[in-house]
Parts: sequence; C-alpha cells; structure tokens
Amino acid sequence: MRARTPLATVLAANAISISGNSLTLIGVPWFALETTGSPGKAGLVAFFAAVPVVVSAIFGGPVIDRIGRRRVSVASDLVCALALAAIPLLNRAGLLQFWMLCALMAVTGLFHAPGETARHVLIPDLARHAGTPLARAASLYDAVSRGARMTGAALAGVLVALIGADTVLYLDAVTFGASALLVLAGLRGVPSAEPLRDAPPLSAAAYRSDLRAGYSFLVHTPLLLGINLMVMVTNGLGQSWNAVLLPVHAREELGGSAAIGLLVAVFGGCALLGALLYGAVGHRFPRRPVLAVGFLLAGAPSYVIAALTDTTPPLLVTMALGGLGAGVLNPILSTVFYETVPEELRSRVGGASTAGVLLTTPLGGLAAGYLVERAGITTALLSFAGVYFLATLAPLVLPSWKAMDRPAGQPEVSSSEPSSPAPAPGPAGTTPRR
Repeated sequence: MRARTPLATVLAANAISISGNSLTLIGVPWFALETTGSPGKAGLVAFFAAVPVVVSAIFGGPVIDRIGRRRVSVASDLVCALALAAIPLLNRAGLLQFWMLCALMAVTGLFHAPGETARHVLIPDLARHAGTPLARAASLYDAVSRGARMTGAALAGVLVALIGADTVLYLDAVTFGASALLVLAGLRGVPSAEPLRDAPPLSAAAYRSDLRAGYSFLVHTPLLLGINLMVMVTNGLGQSWNAVLLPVHAREELGGSAAIGLLVAVFGGCALLGALLYGAVGHRFPRRPVLAVGFLLAGAPSYVIAALTDTTPPLLVTMALGGLGAGVLNPILSTVFYETVPEELRSRVGGASTAGVLLTTPLGGLAAGYLVERAGITTALLSFAGVYFLATLAPLVLPSWKAMDRPAGQPEVSSSEPSSPAPAPGPAGTTPRR
C-alpha cells in the first residue's frame, strides 16, 4: 500500500525550513551591515555561522541514526528558531553586542546541518513507500526547496525594506518552529525516521567506527571525492557572494535590499524550473555534460556581470540563466548518491560529504569582506569569478568524472536496493549554495 503522507511531510517541512533559510540569507547580512557598517564584520558574522556547520557535519553523522532522524530534524529546527529570535530581542532591549550576534549565528550553524541531513537521507525510503520513482522524488525535493527559496528571498527583500532586518528575523524563527511541528506530527511511526533498533550503545569505539565508515566510503570513491573537492571550492565562493559581495553591491549600486530579494528570487525561480525540467526529461541525457553546463552557468557569470554593471537588469538576466543551470545540480547529485550509498551508510556518508563540501564556507565570507575593504568590490568580484570558473572545469577535464554517466535511458536503480560498484556524489547540500 502506498503511503504518500510522510514524503509530502518532508517536502513541506523542507519548504518551510528553506523559506526561513532565505530570510536568514538576506536578513542577517543586512542586519550586520546596518548595525556595524562594515563589510569585514559582516564577513566575520558569516564566518562564525559557517564554522559550526562544518563541525556538526564532520561529527554528527553517526549520531543521527541512533537519536532518530525525526528527533534530530525537530530539535535542529527548534534550536535555530530560538537562536534567531534572540537576535532581535536582544537588539531591541539594547543588549546585543557584536560577539553575541556571532555566537547566536554559531548556534544556528551548529544545529542546522544535522537537521538538513536527517531529512535528506529519508527521501529514498519515503519515495519507495509512496510509489514514486527515485529520480522524480529527488527532483521534487530540490524543486520544492528552490521554490521556497525563491518565495522566501522575494519576501525577505521586501520585508527588510519595509519593516527592518530585525523583524524579519522573528519571521525566520517562526518558519523553523513550523517546520519542527510538521515533522514531529507527520513522521510519527515511520520506521526509517526512528532510532535504529538493536544498535550497539554509542560508545567511543562504536562512534569512531561509524565515523570512519562514512569517511572511508567517501575517500575511496574517486568520483565522490572529486565532486566533494570541487564543490568545497564553489561553496566557499558561493558564501562570499551571499554573505558579502551581493549585499555590498546591492547597497552601493542597486538601491538596497529589495534588489537582493528580486535577484535571489529570480535565481530561485529559474532553479525551480530547471529542477522540474530535469525531473521530467533529465533521464534522457548523460549526467556529466548536463552537470558541467549547470555549474558553468550557475557560477562565475554573475560575479563578472556584477563587476561590470551598476544596474539591475543585466544581473537579473545572468542570474536567471544561472538559476536554470543550478536547478539540474541537486537532482543529479542526489539521485546518484541514493543509488550507490547503502541505506545503513547514508547518514554517515551524508554527514561526511556535507562536512567536506562545507569546509571552505567559513572562509568565503571572511575572505570576501577582507578583499572588499582592501581592494574594492569590483576587484573582489572579478577575483572570485576567476577562481569559480577554474573550479567548475573539473567535470570536463578530470577522467574520474566519467563514472557519473549511466547510458541515457537506462532504468534507475531501485531506491530500496542501491548498487555499490558505481561511485556516489554527496547529498543535496553539495551543490553551490547560491
């Protein structure tokens, strides 16, 4: 019997949580710029938000299955809600200091990655019980996330301009709370969302063994390792764009936060369209060329156009094309990951992969803030664009990436019986965080 409610619950909860992430993406950098006036300090806030994400991803994989994916998702969202609500509360009371802002963002970063991983690794089992093909479920997961990101960004840009960044953070906290309640109720009784049965106690030895299993699978799979290294670079560069380069460019050249909301919403909307198109016809095409074109469109062009223009329309067109390219990335990476990583290893390999691809994100905002203050926004944009372009050539020039392709039209592997010989890319979080 098909049970579609748990899959729909995860899709809805992720949509609400991603909407909150979009509010954070715009609200927190703008709040930092408003309260400090310094691009460097805005980059520092991004640094303290990103470091704990990496730490929790590195060490959290073995814990997720023992605590239970449902519990981890709920706890993650509740802690993020409380930390984000504390920022405007302290600010309005006149108590917020810069170190407090950094600390609260560090708390959200620490708890964000385990919750996202817990929801992501549930998709194969929920898709199988819903009778939904795995590639379609992966595309739906990403499309819903893209749509939520588009809506949240558009709303955030308008709300920051109308009611201020601190009030937007209250709304952000509400979205995380709603996501927690939805998962708490909608995944009750789902076996794959509950703690592992008959698992040995999480001793230091068992923890090290579980952690080693996830990293060993990642390191000994050439394609998986190659993807993680490339996306590690592009995620750091993407963080520089989100946390510093786009907010500073919008403030200096584009008229304010509303322009950020418009640009991010258009990017997200086109990424949604790209994900839906891939879900409909993507199985007909070899994965590697599609992925390579997607990365090339989603990366460097936006930086270059921002450096060369002081108006919104050219950048709007570029980000629309970039969104189409970005939309195909998560479905491809997620499908191959689900096909090749055994169910019992998904949380551990997913945590290891997430940790790898987020390793440079703490440095992205920090480096961008420093370079903007020392060399100016134009030099910073062009410098990051050059590195981004070189990084995204990897699928076209490195032989290990050829293993990604399955002959066009070949039936996908069942979500309940992933094959092991082919290497697997990382989870949905491995695509550029744009």
